[in-house]
Amino acid sequence: MSNSYAYRVAMCVALMLCPALHAQDATVTATVAIVKPNKIKFHDASNVVVWLTPTGGTAIPPNPVAQPSERPRLVQKDKSFHPHVLVVPVGSLVQFPNHDPFFHNVFSLFEGKRFDLGLYEAGSTRDVLFDRPGISYIFCNIHAEMSAVVVALNTPYYGLSDRRGQVVIPKVAPGHYTVHVWYEGALTDALNALTREINVSEGTSTLGFLRVPASGLPQEHKNLYGRDYTPPSPSSPAYEHP
Repeated sequence: MSNSYAYRVAMCVALMLCPALHAQDATVTATVAIVKPNKIKFHDASNVVVWLTPTGGTAIPPNPVAQPSERPRLVQKDKSFHPHVLVVPVGSLVQFPNHDPFFHNVFSLFEGKRFDLGLYEAGSTRDVLFDRPGISYIFCNIHAEMSAVVVALNTPYYGLSDRRGQVVIPKVAPGHYTVHVWYEGALTDALNALTREINVSEGTSTLGFLRVPASGLPQEHKNLYGRDYTPPSPSSPAYEHP
């Protein structure tokens, strides 16, 4: 057997055993528009989450594990959470640092992760492990105007829209997927109607234009104990309020 023939046989065997060597990851893109009930588009189309879950035999890749220096953060600053929407893989440890010069109390009692970080002072940090998929609505038990959302996903294939509605999902392996869309101001039925099946091929794939209907309903919430927020005490810096 010649060396060239043996080489060709070895290469054929390698390609049959490792078809992934030929597969090239794709960049999946989409453009979203948030539409009010009166059909007028929002100027700011940010914070729409689009993700892909493998189906039809497509392998589910492991979720990436963030290093301590790269752990996601939901910062409390100027009586707001930054960012307002945070998307993380399931298993992520999210940091909640308090950068305000007064106390906060961060909690979530909803669909996703249920927790109460208690009262903690300026300059301190608390951590929460988001160990299952779901949508966690985050509030402060002191400042009613503070809210955020943590979306924990059991897939590494997701993207968050910018103000122009552009979504980019990088490094998607070719295969069959279900597309999911979430937006804080949309009703569940409207979001479910945007779910569909797609095939992702090599290179660049696009999901096209997605119209996300906003409900137009006011978003209200109670405090940690299921009651209305009480007016803050002006004499206490822990309850400082504008």
